[in-house]
Amino acid sequence: MIIQGLAFYLFSVIAVFSAVMVITARNPVHSVLWLILTFFNAAGLFVLMGAEFLGMLLVVVYVGAVAVLFLFVVMMLDINTLNLREGMAEYMPVGVAIGVVLFAEIAAITGGWVLAPEIEAARAQPLADPGAVSNIQALGNIIYTDYIYLFQASGLVLLVAMIGSIMLTHRTRPGVHKQNIAAQLDRGRTVELKKVSTRGGI
Repeated sequence: MIIQGLAFYLFSVIAVFSAVMVITARNPVHSVLWLILTFFNAAGLFVLMGAEFLGMLLVVVYVGAVAVLFLFVVMMLDINTLNLREGMAEYMPVGVAIGVVLFAEIAAITGGWVLAPEIEAARAQPLADPGAVSNIQALGNIIYTDYIYLFQASGLVLLVAMIGSIMLTHRTRPGVHKQNIAAQLDRGRTVELKKVSTRGGI
C-alpha cells in the first residue's frame, strides 16, 4: 500500500506539472512533448486504479497516434509563436472567463456528488468482487448495455467527421492541381519497348 501511495503521488504530481507546461511552454513542439508525458502519467494512474485496459488504450491511441500526429503537424507547419502571441492580451479576458465557468462547473458537480443524500446509501452497498469480472468485460457490459445509444451516436459523429474531412480534401479549388487517376489510365501505353540486336548497339 505504501508503494502504491507513493506511485500515485508521483504520477499525480508529474501529470499536473506536465499539464501546466503544455499551456505555458513557448515552443509548440515542447508543448506536444509535455502532453505526451501527461498521457503517460495518466495511464499510470489508470493502472493503479485497476483499469489496465484504459491505461494501455491511452498509451496506444493518444500517445501512439494522436500526440504523434500533433507533433508531425506542428513540425511541418513551422508555427511562428510571435504571431500567435500578438493577440494574447486581447483575448485574455475571454479565456479567463471560460476557465472560471469550467472551474465552477467542476466544483458544482463535485459538490453535488459529495453532498447528495443518496451517496451515503451508495457507499453502504457492498462492492462487487473485482476478481469475478475482468476490466475489459465490465467496460464492455457498460458500453454495450447502459450507453449503447450514446456509443452508436459517437460513432456516427466520427463517421460524419471523417466523410466531411474527405470531402473538404477533395473539393475543387482554383490553382490547385490534383492527381486524376482516370485520366492517367486513359492515356494508354506510355512506354515503348525496342528490340535491340545483339552487338549492334542502340
